[in-house]
Amino acid sequence: MSEDHTHVQEFFGARAADWDRKFPADGPAFATAVADFGLRPGDRVLDAGCGTGRALSALREAVGPSGTVLGADLTPQMLAAARQAGRDAQGTLLLADVARLPLRDGALDAVFAAGLVAHLPDPAADLRELARVVRPGGRLALFHPIGRAALAARHGRELTADDMRAEHNLGPLLAGSGWRMTRYVDEDTRFLAVALRTP
Repeated sequence: MSEDHTHVQEFFGARAADWDRKFPADGPAFATAVADFGLRPGDRVLDAGCGTGRALSALREAVGPSGTVLGADLTPQMLAAARQAGRDAQGTLLLADVARLPLRDGALDAVFAAGLVAHLPDPAADLRELARVVRPGGRLALFHPIGRAALAARHGRELTADDMRAEHNLGPLLAGSGWRMTRYVDEDTRFLAVALRTP
């Protein structure tokens, strides 16, 4: 495992047990983002970097009993917290690195990724891996329950032009990784970028 991955695992592993208690108000934002994502009954969807699985019930509701819901995370403690919360009833949990997913090409209709993009060690390559497992025309949602400015303020930082999630940076990053951005929302109450898998 790379140094980046070890750092991510240590960071989230140490915080897993308290994660849901720390952000209790995020639930409705997850549900709204999933509802806006345009999933259909029967779709096969991956929650990439699923953490404690806060999106899994909304994803299950969107794809219905005939759909497939997978949650992949690099951190065993996060998946343990998801199981403890009973969220494994909504989908299959995988201990997996989103940079090397144990899925065949084009296996999925969609990927939902909450708070993931800022933690990717190699964003272009990792977004290409997400593109690999999604069929052409499939969808990607990059979500965060608060917007860029609110998140920067929470961490005592200023927003800068080189922020990867700024529209002028994210659009080309996605375009170079097999995606075409179709929607971009950055408000205090949420960040949501939606992209289509290009053929």
